[in-house]
Amino acid sequence: MQASRIAAAAAVAGSAVLLLSSPAFAHVSVQPDGTAAKGGYALVNFRVPNERDDASTTKLEVSFPTDHPLASVMPEKIAGWKATVTKTKLAKPLEMHGQKINEAVSKVTWTADGKGIEPGYIQRFPVSMGALPEDTDELVFKAIQTYSGGEVVRWIEVQEDGAEEPENPAPVLALSAATEDHHGGAATAEDASDESADSSDDAKAASATTEAAADSSGGSDTTARVLGVVGIVVGAAGVAYGVLAGRRRTTSDA
Repeated sequence: MQASRIAAAAAVAGSAVLLLSSPAFAHVSVQPDGTAAKGGYALVNFRVPNERDDASTTKLEVSFPTDHPLASVMPEKIAGWKATVTKTKLAKPLEMHGQKINEAVSKVTWTADGKGIEPGYIQRFPVSMGALPEDTDELVFKAIQTYSGGEVVRWIEVQEDGAEEPENPAPVLALSAATEDHHGGAATAEDASDESADSSDDAKAASATTEAAADSSGGSDTTARVLGVVGIVVGAAGVAYGVLAGRRRTTSDA
């Protein structure tokens, strides 16, 4: 009887934990694929769960911070979804790779072409972004989730220090310390170009080495052939001399 009561109490406690923790898992959130280092570039995933049993998520709008604008934002293509990037003119231009940027991405909207996120499923929306700011430890992205039935859930509440988690918290991306190369966890087009150039130089060097080896091999083959011919000629001359010498001895004895 006591064991049964303990098991029942444990089951109730476990259910309570699940019920209390389930909303936290149901939030729209954002996580980097690797690291999101200050001053660098990162690939991040906006994770969107479907909280309804009778409707699908058909639209997601993510607003990007205007106090820390990002000049480069590129959503990854996802089957069944159409992504629209909205840009806004900046009051104060940004400088990126020696060039002034007059506008930045203010919002990315994903609209389902088909069924969307069905009940019981989640969807990840990958986005490459940068350069990440160096004067803050986090970025807040306010998100709006729309269901097929017309319901709209606004994940826009900012977590206050020392306060309880709000009912509909906005996704927050934590930024790590800046790295030496300032490129974070995702490579830029400039990096790819540099790597391509290095690979090209390595390929040229390897080709030159191969050609030199081939030339050396060809020279060695030619020398070996000449020596072989000379050896054959000397050998034939020696045989001929031996035959003539034997005939002379036979004639002299006779």
